[in-house]
Amino acid sequence: MQIAILSDIHGNIYALQEVIKDIRNRNIEVVLNLGDMFYGPIEPRATYELIRENKFINICGNQDREILEASLAQLEENPTLRYTYEDLGEEVLYWIQDLQFEKIIGGTYYMVHGTYFDDSQYLLEDISNGEINLRSDEEIIKLTDNIKAPFIFCGHSHLPRVHKLNSGQIVINPGSVGLQAYEDELPIKHKMQNHTPHAAYTILTVEENQYSVEQVRVAYDYEKAAKKAEDNGRPDWAHALRTGEVLEN
Repeated sequence: MQIAILSDIHGNIYALQEVIKDIRNRNIEVVLNLGDMFYGPIEPRATYELIRENKFINICGNQDREILEASLAQLEENPTLRYTYEDLGEEVLYWIQDLQFEKIIGGTYYMVHGTYFDDSQYLLEDISNGEINLRSDEEIIKLTDNIKAPFIFCGHSHLPRVHKLNSGQIVINPGSVGLQAYEDELPIKHKMQNHTPHAAYTILTVEENQYSVEQVRVAYDYEKAAKKAEDNGRPDWAHALRTGEVLEN
């Protein structure tokens, strides 16, 4: 059995289109989507249509939730949030509302965007000192609420990783389809950078008692996405889309 694992599309339909082509070329039928699908200055509504067309198995990410919960004040203060909210429309907001924040499939595959306790917390990365460090196995297991699934899929950090826990469980972060670098102020100022513009996703192959993991990079026309971001007043996104690096002030 082959499973394609996606996360953090962030409205980048141009990247998603090429990732879907790659998945189809490999004849993979099961696609798991770990959330943060829409937020960003690119093409939120078109991304929604493509996700629905391809019948992904989806969960909600923190920024999907934040779109749903946005107040009038937040929409006024954040033009990118307002653009995303207005472009999606009411139908998509209802669809997001019905998404689960975690999902377990057949007792084997556990899907979560952040951690069991907090969708805006990194499962694998500890950034408490402003640097990016891998958490201990004990911390990771605790942040999954001691889930027993053999395979754990998480997103949010945009950093592709595969980590085998001392419990024998395999944790996979597929990286980001749509955005390869960003800077965040919470919970402490930090940068996530992949130093490449190419889209990321992961293929998990499970056969009897064996498995293999392939982390895939897919080239796409990132210039289209970057120009759209610039048109919507986000030169920082445009730079990240072109380079996979944070724009320095």
